Amino acid sequence: MKYAYFLLLAAVTGLSGCATQSSLDVVRSDVDAVKTRLFSVEKDLGGVRDESKQGIGSIEKEYKSDVTAVRKLSADIQASMDSLKAEIQALNGKADDLAIATKKPTDDLARYREDADKRMLTLEDRVMKLQAAMDELGKKLGDLASQPKKEEVVTPESAYTKGLELFKAGDMPGARDVFTKFLDKYPQHDLAANAQYWIGETFYSEKGYEPAILAYQEVIKQYPTKDKVPAAMLKQAMSFRAIKDTKSARYVLKKLVEGYPKSDEAKKAKELLKEIK
Repeated sequence: MKYAYFLLLAAVTGLSGCATQSSLDVVRSDVDAVKTRLFSVEKDLGGVRDESKQGIGSIEKEYKSDVTAVRKLSADIQASMDSLKAEIQALNGKADDLAIATKKPTDDLARYREDADKRMLTLEDRVMKLQAAMDELGKKLGDLASQPKKEEVVTPESAYTKGLELFKAGDMPGARDVFTKFLDKYPQHDLAANAQYWIGETFYSEKGYEPAILAYQEVIKQYPTKDKVPAAMLKQAMSFRAIKDTKSARYVLKKLVEGYPKSDEAKKAKELLKEIK
């Protein structure tokens, strides 16, 4: 029985391959082999039944419990036979389907290939159009890149703002360069004193105290009426203190308090005077 089942399983597995005439012949051959095996099994079963009857008659009185076991075995064999017959019927049905499939014309395959070719041509046409559009766009971008850029209009205010931005970003040399050019170009501008003050701040931030002192002095000397003078004096005094010139630091702080007593810088100057001995 197990052998017949394996033959059936091999036949069903064979059906999952390509639906060709040769495979159909193989399946039919397997079906015939299974049928032959089934006939043999049925014959053997008849013999088993006869032997069972004889055996049961001789040992019925002594081994009644064995009769039940034999009946159960017979029922199992019959159930296996029924199952095998059902599977053979299903196998025959699949074989018929396979025969129909092998006879189906190849028109569907031809139509599919024709449709695929049309789609490929359509895609190639779209690719060509997209490529042409990309080439045109690249040409336009190249033309734009080759055009001379319009010069940015620089105003005194924009130049001054650029210097402040560089200072805030920590680029002291860059900020100093911008403020220096600002003074060269706009020496009388209202922001000139501020630009000079920020030049001093760039040096101070770099701990270049001596050039910072000179830069602050330019604010005091060149722009005495501007609001940046008290701030320049305070930072100049702090620069003197940084280089241990306390005498000069005290002198500048006193001048700041006397000249600008109401300024915020004067208040800070008084506090520094208390610290400087």
